[in-house]
Amino acid sequence: MFFIHPIYNQEFIIGSLQHILPITLGIFLGTAIIYFAKNRCQLKRQQQLFNGLGIFVSLSTVFYHLHLVSKGNYNVITDLPLFICSFISLFIFVFTYYRKYWIYEILLFWIIAGTTHGVITPDIPNAFPDLDFFRYWIVHLGLIIIILYATVVLKMRPTLKSVFKSFLALQLYMAILFRINALLGSNYSYLNEKPVSASILDYLGGWPSYIFVIEVLLIPYFLLIYFPFYISEKVKKKTT
Repeated sequence: MFFIHPIYNQEFIIGSLQHILPITLGIFLGTAIIYFAKNRCQLKRQQQLFNGLGIFVSLSTVFYHLHLVSKGNYNVITDLPLFICSFISLFIFVFTYYRKYWIYEILLFWIIAGTTHGVITPDIPNAFPDLDFFRYWIVHLGLIIIILYATVVLKMRPTLKSVFKSFLALQLYMAILFRINALLGSNYSYLNEKPVSASILDYLGGWPSYIFVIEVLLIPYFLLIYFPFYISEKVKKKTT
């Protein structure tokens, strides 16, 4: 109650307790899960725990959308799970169950580049204790924990080719979203307009300038994400 009372029915503001508290809890929970799996579990249990994380995140998205449908005000223009984090969360259980490396190659960069941005500058229209508040943080923090789990516990690692695979897969997804937005008059992934809440897009110009700026920055950004893995691999080869 000490933690909940100051954030109950308060407007969501970046940097507020509603923003900082979920991130803090996510860091502690994610660290505990990864540490426990890496140091206390055998491979089979590690895989089961990984699969459980994926199912939990996917079900949170499914449950939220079923809840919206049950209320009778589901709007395909705004409510479809087509924002990239929602889309990933809907199918993340496929990755955690099958543990396919090519999926890891794509998701690593999407999650670190996109989902992390969603954590730093969240776009949450309904604050605590609205169901969307919980869904948002479960999805975003859950995806980050899952991709770190795959990297630290299951020892998956990207290669330089992974950077370009992930980039090309993102281009395909955005091309499909452009078409969907045109058909529905929607703004999924903010391809037609910047979000109302503060975000890094505010510094990249108006539409469509910010889209072209992001396109130019994506490969360098993905390479920056890959760089620690590259250095780690070089150091490992030297020491062996």
